[in-house]
Amino acid sequence: MNKNFAVRGGSGNIIEPNVGARPQDNLYLAINSEWIEKTKIPEDRSRMASFDGIDVEVEKNLMQDFADFASGKKEIPNVPNLAEAVKLYQIAKDFDKRNKDGAEPIQADLEMLAGLKDFSDFNLNAPDLNTITAVPFSFDVEPDMKNTKVNVLCFSGPGTFLPDTTTYETPDAPKLLDTLKKQTVKLLTMAGIAEDKAQKYTDDGIKFDAKLAKVVKSTEEWADYPATYNPTKIADFEAKFKEFKISYYLKEVIGEEPDRVIVQEPRYLDHINELLNKDNFEEIKGWMLINFINNSAAVLSQDFRDAAFPFSQALYGQPKLSSGEKQAYHIANETFSEVVGVYYGQTYFGENAKKDVEDMIHRMLEVYKERLQNNDWLSEQTKKRAIIKLDALVLKIGYPSKIEEIYNRLKVVPASQGGSLYSNERGFAIEAQKYSFEQLHKEVDRTVWAMPGNLVNACYDPQRNDLTFPAAILQKPFYDLKQDRAANFGGIGSVIAHEVSHAFDNNGAQFDELGNMENWWTDEDYAEFKKRTQAEIDLFDGIEYGPVKLNGKQIVSENIADQGGLTAAVEAAKNENDDLKKLFENFARIWANKQLTEAIKSQTAVDVHAPGPLRANVQSQCQDDFYKTFDVKPEDGMWLDPEKRVHIW
Repeated sequence: MNKNFAVRGGSGNIIEPNVGARPQDNLYLAINSEWIEKTKIPEDRSRMASFDGIDVEVEKNLMQDFADFASGKKEIPNVPNLAEAVKLYQIAKDFDKRNKDGAEPIQADLEMLAGLKDFSDFNLNAPDLNTITAVPFSFDVEPDMKNTKVNVLCFSGPGTFLPDTTTYETPDAPKLLDTLKKQTVKLLTMAGIAEDKAQKYTDDGIKFDAKLAKVVKSTEEWADYPATYNPTKIADFEAKFKEFKISYYLKEVIGEEPDRVIVQEPRYLDHINELLNKDNFEEIKGWMLINFINNSAAVLSQDFRDAAFPFSQALYGQPKLSSGEKQAYHIANETFSEVVGVYYGQTYFGENAKKDVEDMIHRMLEVYKERLQNNDWLSEQTKKRAIIKLDALVLKIGYPSKIEEIYNRLKVVPASQGGSLYSNERGFAIEAQKYSFEQLHKEVDRTVWAMPGNLVNACYDPQRNDLTFPAAILQKPFYDLKQDRAANFGGIGSVIAHEVSHAFDNNGAQFDELGNMENWWTDEDYAEFKKRTQAEIDLFDGIEYGPVKLNGKQIVSENIADQGGLTAAVEAAKNENDDLKKLFENFARIWANKQLTEAIKSQTAVDVHAPGPLRANVQSQCQDDFYKTFDVKPEDGMWLDPEKRVHIW
């Protein structure tokens, strides 16, 4: 037995099935090997996991519903704006028109970008560019971390072509960038740009991207959420820009210069003049054109869709592009996400299930409160504040009772009135930006949902101190009314407590019950918490998963949440004398995962979660009850020495 695997993550290779595996040696493989052997990854996906299995069913049902609405076979129910979503679906599905139009819908915007003459021209046109393509910086409106009643303007750098800054340091980087380069030249020439110009734009843009990759934050850095809060007076912020006219840009785009800006990437701002200057103009222009043509291609003809697939395929490995019909549904779903989520929740989510899940959430919160009260490393003062925060949690279950205002503004222009898929998406981008900046002078709306009802996921929002459990995740294997209660504790119970634990992870712990960034810990308690957080980082750091090694710092907040989630689920099941064997088995089942090698590399570069199989095994290894339940001995693969087991919540 490889002793390295016996220490963290169980014995054997966790991504290879082993039907004979014992739970004492590898819990994950003992439960999921048969599933791994039988499961086929669909050709238009890069992985299948428990989450994806549900998502495939959700997708199938909603695709059928949209097809029936569009054909008139089913009447469109009275969900606000659902009829607009169906109109967008019809435009997206009309490949006769999309193929006939070719590159025509993007010509005016492409000419504007290609026609930029110099840096002065870029300065003048920048306010109109950011709803056409990515520009080399980003503004967003979010709740103020120190006063979550009000919204503030936030500034950050742009994304890069490769998934993360760390991807540029891998042996795959040159090949991936070469694939992007060839793809971009082909797309630009298909759109009518001369090949020599297309080549130059692409070469220039990739040079600029290399400069960005040295300065923008990595995923690991973004994972430190409070570090993004750097309030800066507007005069100091604008003084940082030498050649780019930021004052003009803000007035044109937002209509004003706010008193201050929250700088989320201070390093990027410090380097802004090395990037935004007249000598770099050709590179900036090329970079914007690469973003523009690759993003636009998806909403043009089938030829453009096909030509824009190689880079995505190189990153994630899926053999085939999704069908046009599937893409049409996804476009409608992405644009009208909350609308589609409400329809899904009303149609597929039962009231009985909602009541039962609410009951389970309250049980988990009670268990969590008991655990905090009985905690042996927190002072009474910190415990009291933690419980106040726990009691203040707002629950959002299933789907929202009202749809956010932005969706009332998204009006689809039909083909008969000159609308194309591209022009509609472009119009939505303008409307979304306008709506976002309008929020600057409005109080934070705490009723807004972070996730739509048809998303197979759940989340905690530190700014609103709320938990969201969309309808789609509230089904097997996570949850089933007919499923054994212990299995439900191992599934949705651990997910509920996972999200609660985010209120007390390395980021959440720095926010109070109103979502304001405030220190409510004693110095001694926080020092102990940091020590335990470091143990969680060390627990996962460097574990091998297929072709990659995990970065413990990048995934620490999710691992703290997993640790707290499973611990609370075990406690809840023990309180009811449930079968812990069934709990651990279902906990392993919800993390079943089969993934293409390329996707493992790309996902782990940007994901703040550990891969599912290791979430199942490593967290189980830290539960003392796991050893009793399965009679795990020191010579077994799942054994982790007691002093190496991490206990936080």
